[in-house]
Amino acid sequence: MTEKPLADAAKRNGVALGWHPDLICAVRLHDRYLLRELITPLAFCLGGFLVFWVSFFFFTELGHMQESKLHALDCVEYAAAMTPGFVVLALPIALLLALLYALTHHARFNEITALRAAGVGLWRLCTPYFAVGLAAAVVYGVLNEMVVPTANAWAQTILNRYVITDANAQSRTKFYKSGFHNTREHRIWQIEEYDTQTHVMLHPNVNWVLPDGSWRALIADRGEFTNGAWTFFKVQLFAQNGLHGNLLPQLTTNILAMPNFTETPAQVARNLEFSDSEDLLKSHSADIPIRELWPYLRDNPGLTAPEKAKFLTKLYGRITGPFTCIVVVLIAIPFGAAPGRRNLFFGVAGSIFICFSFFIVQQIGLALGMNAMLPAWLAAALPNLAFAALGVWLTVRIR
Repeated sequence: MTEKPLADAAKRNGVALGWHPDLICAVRLHDRYLLRELITPLAFCLGGFLVFWVSFFFFTELGHMQESKLHALDCVEYAAAMTPGFVVLALPIALLLALLYALTHHARFNEITALRAAGVGLWRLCTPYFAVGLAAAVVYGVLNEMVVPTANAWAQTILNRYVITDANAQSRTKFYKSGFHNTREHRIWQIEEYDTQTHVMLHPNVNWVLPDGSWRALIADRGEFTNGAWTFFKVQLFAQNGLHGNLLPQLTTNILAMPNFTETPAQVARNLEFSDSEDLLKSHSADIPIRELWPYLRDNPGLTAPEKAKFLTKLYGRITGPFTCIVVVLIAIPFGAAPGRRNLFFGVAGSIFICFSFFIVQQIGLALGMNAMLPAWLAAALPNLAFAALGVWLTVRIR
C-alpha cells in the first residue's frame, strides 16, 4: 500500500535532480538488495567467528578455570562475560570479510557494472555499505566503552568466586602498599591497604604543600570516606618549621576530618590503579577505557613527558577505534568492486591480507606514539588515515 506513494515521491525528487524516473525505483531497489546481500554474510561471519572463539576459549582457558575451581555453569558464565571483548575484536574483521565476499559476488556476475551502466555512481552505489559501517562503528564504541569494562570486571569476579590466586589478582578490589601523586593538588599519598568497595584505607601517609611553599604531613592508622570527606583515626599531623626546616609534630588526635582533601574514593582507586604505569603501559594497545583515561589525565597535568605520551596514545587509540569500521568499507570497495570475474575465495584471501597489514601499521603507530616519536593523535589515527586514503585513491581509479 505504501510502496507506490513512496515510489512516486522518489520519482518526483529524482526528476527534479535530472534523474530518469525509472532510475529512481531501481536505486531504491538496489539499496535494499545490496543491504540484504551484505547482512547475510555478516551474520554468518560473526556467528562463525563466535563458534570458533568459544571452542578455542574453552580449550585454552580450561586449565585457568580448573585452578579457579569453577563449576560447569560458572564456566559458561565466564565465557559469556568474555564474549563482548571478542565481539569488539571480531566486528571489523567480520565486516571486512562480509564486504569483500558480497562485493566479489556482485562483481563476478557483473551486477555492479550493470548498476553503474544504468547511471548509479560507485560512491552512491556503496551508500548501504557506509550505513552498515556507521552502525557497526556505533556498536563498536558502545561495546568497547560501556560493556567490555563491566564484562571484564564480571569475569574477574567469577574467577575469584571460589579461589583467589595470583592469576586472578587483577580484579583490583584492594590495593596493597600503593601510592600516587596528585599533581593538581600537590599531594602525595602512600597507603598500606585500600579497599575500593568499603572506601577504607589502612596506615595512610599523606604529604602536601601549602600555598606558601611549606610542607604538611599526616600519618594515621585508618582513613574512611564518610559524609563527603576523608576522616582519619589515630592521627599525627606534622608541619614544616619554616620553608627549609624539618617536619615537627603539630597535632595528635583520635579523629580528624580533612574536607580539604578533594580526592574522591573513585579518584583514589583510579590513581592507585594508574600509579603502576610500568605494568599498566607495557602493552602497545589501546586497552584502557576513555572513562578512566580522561579523568586521570585531567587530574594529573604534571605527568612526565614519557608517561603523558603513553596515556595520550592509548586515549586517542580508544577514540579512533570505532572509525575502523568505516575505514573497512573504504578499503573493501576497491578490492571487491573492481570489474572482472574472480573466485569468491578472493574475498577471504583479501581480508586476511588487509587485516594483517592493518595490524602491522597499527602496532607501528602505537609504538611510535608511546615512545613519543609521533604525536599521540597521529600515532593512534595512523592506520585509519593510511588505509582510508589508500581506499579512496584506489576507488577513484576504478573505471
